[in-house]
Amino acid sequence: MIDFCDVSKTYQNGTKAINNLNLHIDKGEFVFVVGASGAGKSTFLKMIMREEVPSSGTIVIDGVELNTLKASKIPYYRRKLGIVFQDFRLIPNRTVYDNVAFAMHVIGAKNKDIARRVAYALSLVGLSSKVKCYPNQLSGGEQQRVALARALVNQADIIVADEPTGNIDPEMSKEIVDLLTHINQNKNTTIIMVTHEVDLAKQYNKRIITIKNGTVFSDTAHPEIVGVDFGIPEKTSPNAYYEAPLEDAEIENFIDNYGKNDKEEASASEE
Repeated sequence: MIDFCDVSKTYQNGTKAINNLNLHIDKGEFVFVVGASGAGKSTFLKMIMREEVPSSGTIVIDGVELNTLKASKIPYYRRKLGIVFQDFRLIPNRTVYDNVAFAMHVIGAKNKDIARRVAYALSLVGLSSKVKCYPNQLSGGEQQRVALARALVNQADIIVADEPTGNIDPEMSKEIVDLLTHINQNKNTTIIMVTHEVDLAKQYNKRIITIKNGTVFSDTAHPEIVGVDFGIPEKTSPNAYYEAPLEDAEIENFIDNYGKNDKEEASASEE
C-alpha cells in the first residue's frame, strides 16, 4: 500500500529532513508515527500528500509512484487521501453539513450523491443531529469529528491524521482515536496518525513508528530496528517532547486548491 524506499529529502537551504527512510505500510494498517519536533514527521506527511518529492529514493502509494507523478494527476491521486489536521480547518460561516459537503463540491460531485455521502459520513462520526450547527456551536471534539467526516466523505483509502488530538482534552482525544480505530476495523481504511502523545498511542495495540533524525528509529512491527544516530541535531524543547508546527503555507495552499481543476482535467482527458 505505502512504500518508502531509501528516501531522502534535502531542502534548498541544506536542511536534511529525511535521511534514507525505509518503511512499508500494508493496506488496512493503523500506524502511529511519533517523534520530536524537527525529526522529519512533517516532511514525511508532505511527501505522502505529494506536497514534496524526495531528493532521492522512491515513494509508491497504492501503485502510484509519486516521484514521477504528473502535476495534472495530483488531484486524482489526492482523492485517495483524507486529511485531518490539528486545528480542524473548518469554514466558520458554513454549517456542519456544508463543511463536509465542501470536499465533494470541489470534485464536482452531483448534489444527490453529496447528500447521501454527507449523511453517511456524519452518521459514522455520530454527528447526524448537528448538521445545521456552525463550528462555533460545537465543542473541540465535535469540530474534529466534523473534520474527520470531511476526510471520509470521498471514501478515502488512506486517512492521514496530523496531530488530530492536539487541540482537544484527553477524554476527547481517546474518543477520536477510538473513532479512527472503528473506521480502520470496519472499513479497512489505512490510518496514519502522527502524534506527540506517546502514552495515548501505547494504549492501543497498534504499530508505532518512531522517526528520529529523518529516519525510522524504531518500529514495533520490526523490533530488530534499534535506531541509528546520523548526527543531525533535533530541535527539542526543554519542557516538551513535541512542539506543534506553525501554520504551513504549502499545506494551506493544498487545502485551498484540493481538486480544483478536476473538472477541466476530466474534460481534457475525454477529448
